[in-house]
Amino acid sequence: MQTLLSLLSLGLTVQPVQAAPACQGTIYLTFDTGSQSQAELIAKILLKYHIKATFFLANEKTVRGDYSLAPSWAGYWKERVAEGHAFGSHTFDHVYLLGDGAQGKIVVKPQFGPDAGKKQEWTAQQYCDELRQVDQRFFELTGHALDPLWRAPGGRVSARTLAAASACGYSHVGWAGAGFSGDELPSDIFPNAVLLQRALNNLKDGDIFMAHMGIWSRKDPWMPANLELLITGLEKKGFCFATLREHPAYASIFKRAL
Repeated sequence: MQTLLSLLSLGLTVQPVQAAPACQGTIYLTFDTGSQSQAELIAKILLKYHIKATFFLANEKTVRGDYSLAPSWAGYWKERVAEGHAFGSHTFDHVYLLGDGAQGKIVVKPQFGPDAGKKQEWTAQQYCDELRQVDQRFFELTGHALDPLWRAPGGRVSARTLAAASACGYSHVGWAGAGFSGDELPSDIFPNAVLLQRALNNLKDGDIFMAHMGIWSRKDPWMPANLELLITGLEKKGFCFATLREHPAYASIFKRAL
C-alpha cells in the first residue's frame, strides 16, 4: 500500500493488471504414434506453449529401430504423463479393419506384430484384448492407465468394432474434416504451406485435430514446418487448447470414471 501511495504522489500512473483474453473456442490436438521421428519435437513445442494434448498409442516401428511401446520409450511416456496429457489406445499392433465378416467375426490386418500383413478373423473379445494390450503395456511403462478412449488406425470402424470397444470400456475418437493434418499425404501434391493454411482457415471451436508422430512415406515432413505455426496461428485467432478429457463429447465418460 505504501508503495502504491508513493507512486501516486510522484504523479505516476498505475496500470491495472490485464486479464488474459477469453478463449474464442477450443481446439483438441491429438497425435497418433508413427515412426516417432517427430516425438521429441512435439513434446518440446507442447511444453513451450503450455498445451495439453491427447496421444493415441500403438506399438509401431520407430526411426530408432525399436518400437514405440518398447521399454526404451518408457522415459518419454512418463514425461508426457507428468505434463498432464491424455492417452488412448490405437490398437497394439496398429490393426487395420477390413470389414465385418461372417458369424459375427471382425476381419482385420495387423501392420506389426507376429501376424503383420496377414488377414485375420477376430471375435469381439479378441478385438477388445487388442485395445487392452496397449493399456497393459502403458501401465507397465509408466504406472499410469490409459484414458477410456481409442482411435482405429486409418479411422476405419464398423458396428462390430465400435460395439466391441464399448463393451470393454473404450469410446472411439475420430477427427474433424478440417482437423486432418494431411501429414501422410504426398508432399509434392499437398505441400506443408497449403495444409497449414487449410487448417488455419477451417478449424473451428470444438474441432479435433489429428497428426502423426512421424510418417515414413512423406518426403517433406509436416511437423517441423507446421506444428508451431499452427499453434501460434490458432492462438492469434483466439483459440485455446485442451485434452479430450475436456471435450463435451467425452467429458461425461471421465465423470463416470471418478
